[in-house]
Amino acid sequence: MIEKAPKITLQVGELAFAITRSHLLSDVIKKIENEYLYWDKIKYLKDKKLDNIEGNELWEITKHKRLLQYTFIDIEGIKIVYNITNNLQQKLHYLDHNFGAGLQKEQLLSELDKQQYLNNALMEESIFSSMIEGATTTRVKAKDMLRKNKSPKNKSEQMILNNYETIQFISDHKVEDISIEKLYEIHRLVTKNTLEEEKVGVFRKNNEIHVMNEITGEIIHTPPDFKVLDTLMQSFCDFFNTNPKDNFIHPIVKASILHFLIGYTHPFVDGNGRTARAIFYWYLLKDGYWLAEYLSISRVIMKTKTQYEKAYIYTEIDDMDVTYFIYYQVKVLTQAFEDLKKYVAKKKKEEVKLSVFYKEPNINERQAKILFWIKKNENRYFSVKEIQTTFSITNQTARTDLESLVDRNILKKININKKTANYWKGDDFDKKFS
Repeated sequence: MIEKAPKITLQVGELAFAITRSHLLSDVIKKIENEYLYWDKIKYLKDKKLDNIEGNELWEITKHKRLLQYTFIDIEGIKIVYNITNNLQQKLHYLDHNFGAGLQKEQLLSELDKQQYLNNALMEESIFSSMIEGATTTRVKAKDMLRKNKSPKNKSEQMILNNYETIQFISDHKVEDISIEKLYEIHRLVTKNTLEEEKVGVFRKNNEIHVMNEITGEIIHTPPDFKVLDTLMQSFCDFFNTNPKDNFIHPIVKASILHFLIGYTHPFVDGNGRTARAIFYWYLLKDGYWLAEYLSISRVIMKTKTQYEKAYIYTEIDDMDVTYFIYYQVKVLTQAFEDLKKYVAKKKKEEVKLSVFYKEPNINERQAKILFWIKKNENRYFSVKEIQTTFSITNQTARTDLESLVDRNILKKININKKTANYWKGDDFDKKFS
């Protein structure tokens, strides 16, 4: 649990002096605002340049400055505030430049691999969004299930498949407004075959839902009364669907607030976290942030899960100041973008290694990739369905690609039954690509 900040005691008459004084505390105040620190960090800070001011007074000055700059939002009685600092403006500008029109897909992603990058991102997002909620499996097993269209063997794999299908649903409907029915549909998709049927695609019918500290069992959040959920979530949908010029909210800020609101209201019995991340993803795509589709946002959240949880707690404990959560989400998006750049650089290096496979006559780009993957792992095999999924091609095209390599003894075909087969490294593979 996080210690609640002390109450502010500065009187109005002291405020102007405190704010003026705070400008002299440049190093400390900059650190507090740039990182948007809460009391649990501020209380250990001290400014040696000015009377060794520390702890309580630093918090009071910080809190007063924030109060003067807050933007207020009311979603059916849920009153939240946020603060766009200079540092946050810079970060949002960076994301605007790289996630939208400022960076064309062609500058980052080659024509050959664009669909593969997208498929990989969808799988990664599905896997890690499930792992955040307790799914236990490996990325290798999970990707193998998705690529080969295997049936899930347990609840963890079902959660991953559900998330994968949810993201595909959002990609197909990304330009549309949201509604209560679409919220239900998202929930149906993320919880399919993992939750009792009567709890799927409906708001909770009681107040027996609490967010608990997993170690101590202490209640750290109690969501709003279930009786207000119908009107509350309708207001949520209205908030999602409108962004008027006279009351404009930056899209990344708004997507972060929407994400927070699902977690805070906990409208469903289970699956709220997965639903919240899906809504965040949907809003970004709807508002033109096309690069979000190529990122694994949940992978970064999984690595920083404690910070994710703290961002919720800071917001609630500090008078519903959602800036803490916005800061966290902006950091996640920035890190996910940096990870994508590293991934693309790695893939472009691999393209150089593909050249050896193009020496084989009449080899297309997909077939060169298949041979490259076998060279990396000679125990790897493929199915028609996996190639179809990986390259987003028709079943017949995938079959033709593989059978052509079989005809040349580069691959060999092992029948599983009358309808399906696996394709392994062939007898002449080493002769041709040693």
